[in-house]
Amino acid sequence: MANYDVLILGGGPGGYVAAIRAAQLGAKVAVVEKERLGGVCLNWGCIPTKTLLKTAKLYKDIQRAETFGIVGVDKSIIKVDWQLLLKRKDRIVNQLVTGIYGLFKKNKIDLYEGKGTILNKNQIEVNGQVITGKNLIIAIGAGDSSPPIPGLDDLVRSGKAINSKGALQLEEIPKDLVIVGGGVIAVEFATLFKALGSNVTIIQRSNRILSSVENEMAKTLEKQLKREGINILTSTRLISFSDAGVKIDHKGEEKTIKGDKYLVSLGVKPDLSQVKNLDLEIDDRGFIVTNNKMETSIKGVYAIGDLNGKYALAHVASAEGIVAAENIMGIESTLNYNIVPQCVYTFPELASVGLTEEQAREKGHDITVSKFPLAANGKALAEGESVGFIKIISDNEYGEILGVHIMASHATDMIGEAVAAMQLEGTVYDLSKAIHPHPSLSEIVFEAALGAIDRPIHI
Repeated sequence: MANYDVLILGGGPGGYVAAIRAAQLGAKVAVVEKERLGGVCLNWGCIPTKTLLKTAKLYKDIQRAETFGIVGVDKSIIKVDWQLLLKRKDRIVNQLVTGIYGLFKKNKIDLYEGKGTILNKNQIEVNGQVITGKNLIIAIGAGDSSPPIPGLDDLVRSGKAINSKGALQLEEIPKDLVIVGGGVIAVEFATLFKALGSNVTIIQRSNRILSSVENEMAKTLEKQLKREGINILTSTRLISFSDAGVKIDHKGEEKTIKGDKYLVSLGVKPDLSQVKNLDLEIDDRGFIVTNNKMETSIKGVYAIGDLNGKYALAHVASAEGIVAAENIMGIESTLNYNIVPQCVYTFPELASVGLTEEQAREKGHDITVSKFPLAANGKALAEGESVGFIKIISDNEYGEILGVHIMASHATDMIGEAVAAMQLEGTVYDLSKAIHPHPSLSEIVFEAALGAIDRPIHI
């Protein structure tokens, strides 16, 4: 019977990072993974979709080549080779996954490949073998939420209804794609397939897409998507699925929307069958309850990633993995969920950290909201990417940065500056003193900070 300091069930972005960190701190570590290291994010989610979105963006830019002074491009013969694109995606994913296997070898982490079942807080059974450890980290993620909608199971069996993983395995680009759901994954796939030539319809239950995203950014993006030809139906109720299409109630009127494929993206829920032998505290949504040290209700058992219901984000899972590993190894470590960056990889991108203006006011803050448009930024105009803005919410007492929301090309890269400033409890005065390179998109951060202290320069 093998004995370890740390057992980890799941080798996704939470589990494998926790394993590496624990090993760096001197622990003997074992990871049990039923598929490939890297989890959904690396193999079927974050990296694959961003690879495809890069091609989609390049294809869109080629279509408007004349805008940049490039003539002679015969748009009638330019097309995306879907199979070639998928091969590029696979090549990138395999390179990264291979790298993780190499890191396991470097850090002397034992990998058990197979579906593991937790026997108790110190033992996991995998492939008929029992491995034992002093501490346990559960990192099995969550699966798609599949509501009981009449006809949906039949369309899934026929291959017409797919999830995000299925969308990455399509044999060809669908002519008509219906996306059920209006969250981040749904909107990113809508952006991708519209750019590649599909007719796309989004069906959303609430009154706008991206209901968890800062209001003005979500509404501005919705207008942009509609201008690009995406059909967006909000305030809907799903009635049924059939070969005829998706039947919905749209603002009191029954409609049937037909597509070649139906991408269903209605959130996630955890499958806790692998941990049923543990008497863990579960919240009313079905997620494992943890504190900011990733500790569960059972001493020595930690839960990280999607299954604890905090954020279904790979970078949060990785951060939680580091926190869990450090606490196991005697290092006091916590995670501040108030400064988690959230990103949407659309055209343009959306990125946020901290409070929205509505949330800040609800919490009783006396705030200033400073907004700066991309249309006033030289680099944005030069790149032909002038749709969007930055919004900084700051507290008036000390100028503390409470929230930053960016809608721009490369917003997901720029939000890191805001996260770092907030981690250091920075103020708008600090940002306004930081020299930003010119010309650059990052100047919008500087300009919005100046605006927050009533000293805007370029507007």
